[in-house]
Order: sequence, then C-alpha cells, then structure tokens
Amino acid sequence: MGLAKELRNRRTVYHRMISVDAWADDNDQPFVMYCFPITCYDINELQKKHPKFLENTTIASMVDLIMMKASSEDGEKMFNAAEDRIDLMGEETSVISGIAEQMFAEIQSAEDAEKN
Repeated sequence: MGLAKELRNRRTVYHRMISVDAWADDNDQPFVMYCFPITCYDINELQKKHPKFLENTTIASMVDLIMMKASSEDGEKMFNAAEDRIDLMGEETSVISGIAEQMFAEIQSAEDAEKN
C-alpha cells in the first residue's frame, strides 16, 4: 500500500447534513440530505464537464455537484437519473445555490487558507 493510501485510511470521513427549507414537508420540517466531503476527484470530474468550475460556477455545474454528492443518511445516492437532473434544473436558482453552498461549506479559497 502506498503512503498516500495509508494516510487516507487513517482519517475518518463523516457526511454532513444538508437542510433544504424550500423542500419542507407538510409539517414544515426541512428536507434533509447528506453529503460526504468534496474530494479532488470530484472537482476533477466536474471540471471535465464544466471547465473552470471553481472560477465560474454555473447553475448547471451546481446541479451536477448535487447529483454527484447528495445522499441519504445511509450513503445511497439520492439523484442518479437524467430525469432527476432535468427536475433539478427546473428548481429555483436560490435553492440550488443554497444546497451547493452547504456542500462547499468546508472548502476554503487559496486566499483564505493563506490568511490562516
């Protein structure tokens, strides 16, 4: 086993809860999904479809991020059909950007990381 894999296996990765108020149920309880941390692989895959994803984040790229990372509490992907993508693209931009923002909550820009 390579060193990078050994080091990666030493850490525990938790998924974060993503709360979507706009998709609340009849009891006004927000819809809840989960997201594992965004990895270098995830960014690479998004940039293949959306060049300059990090510099010019579009709604379509945010939808693809949600499709890639949203899961149930037990880790099952929530969205995986082409129809899901079409339905998400029909959602209000504030909802999609809010979900993507929560997914990116732990990522710092290079400038912010240098300040710390």
